[in-house]
Amino acid sequence: MRSTDAVSVLASLRRAGARLSDWTERWVPDAWVLCLALTALVLALATTAGGASPHEALVAWGDGVWSLLALAMQFTIAFVAAAGVATSRPAFRALDALAALPDPERPRQAIALAGVFSIATGLVNGAVCTVASALLVPFVARRNPKVDVRVLIVAAYLGLGTVWHGGLSGTAPLILATPHNPLLEPATGAPVVDRLYPVTETLGNAWNALYLAGVSLVALAAVVLLHPDRGARTLTREQIDAILPEPPPRAPRAATPAARLDAFPGFNALAALLLLYPLGARIAERGFGASWTIDAYNTVFLSLALVLHVRPLAFVRGCLRGLEPAYGLVLQFPFYGGIFGVLVGTGTGAWLAAQFVRIAERDTYALLVYLYSGLVNLVVPSAGSKFLIEAPYLIPVGNEIGVSTVTTLLAYAYGDSTTNLIQPMWALPLLAVTRTRFGEVVGYAFLVALACLAASAVWMLWMPTNL
Repeated sequence: MRSTDAVSVLASLRRAGARLSDWTERWVPDAWVLCLALTALVLALATTAGGASPHEALVAWGDGVWSLLALAMQFTIAFVAAAGVATSRPAFRALDALAALPDPERPRQAIALAGVFSIATGLVNGAVCTVASALLVPFVARRNPKVDVRVLIVAAYLGLGTVWHGGLSGTAPLILATPHNPLLEPATGAPVVDRLYPVTETLGNAWNALYLAGVSLVALAAVVLLHPDRGARTLTREQIDAILPEPPPRAPRAATPAARLDAFPGFNALAALLLLYPLGARIAERGFGASWTIDAYNTVFLSLALVLHVRPLAFVRGCLRGLEPAYGLVLQFPFYGGIFGVLVGTGTGAWLAAQFVRIAERDTYALLVYLYSGLVNLVVPSAGSKFLIEAPYLIPVGNEIGVSTVTTLLAYAYGDSTTNLIQPMWALPLLAVTRTRFGEVVGYAFLVALACLAASAVWMLWMPTNL
């Protein structure tokens, strides 16, 4: 292909991405409205295809509505702890030092830096990736004035679009590793799985590591190549100054006994010790794989936030930054619990499973699950709640045709990640910090998502069915 043809293809794809963004902004409502619409759809399915009466469907919904409260609280704390880590003074100093590494005359270096940082933080913690990448972008823009802000935002978003669901904070694997989870012990209906799946079988699987490495390289290459050689959309010095965050303030000198108690570092140290000691004892007794659950993950990040902030009130102020992105979990999880109750408490889950059996084949099931998970993620961008809705029919169908639960789980996780690149919900912190509309960046994000989709589709066909 000639260079002019390649440029023409890229321009066409950018326009297609922009049109997609315009369509979604016009037609796709808020996630809360989608949750209610999905609730209505599932209730309608229960009373038609599922064979339940309206009374039975509503009772099943009510039986499930409060079944996910523990899980909702676990994920809420994950957001709060991540914000506590990312907003500490050491984190601010580290971000500024990182932003100074690229050559200001070579903007692609800045794009690569933002992409690597996003992927690295995404592997450790999806919520930290969201917050920390949003904080990094203004520092990079200040130190690298020639970088295109649109491509920079996409690079800073790569972690959520590639590796996070296969990393240490992947919600679906952590759900299956957590004792008494609703798939193992549902409030109503039969269990979806018959045992716990420790993260050593899922996140620690060698095939997962190979996939994450491969998709990361594909995404990085795509976003670096997409940076324009000329006509970059840069930020002015005034715009950068307006969005550059302030470091957390130093604690003022304590003037009263109460203020001295509020500033006493020993309380943070005590809280961190109380959190970490039991976790360390469990890991020593049972091993890491059997101990790394949602609760263990939250313990580590809450403790890290306590240590980084040093003083009690600084820790509290830092954690407050995580409450806003967590509000969707608090509001929506009860309704997703109701949907889950309908799926397992009526014939609806069995009916959906039958539809998948009709089109499912053993060798292509991972690809089917990957594409289905990515498609649903566009309208239900909540990985944990979405998994609880889909698992009751995806996992049994896979088992029935000879596909292991681990294979189905990983395919689900990968699809959920890829379409995050064109789902604006999780990009909101980045867009808010840079004061940018999603429509301005989705063209580039769409191209990166296509590259990841192509690579992932090949992987789904190659990945063993019995991991």
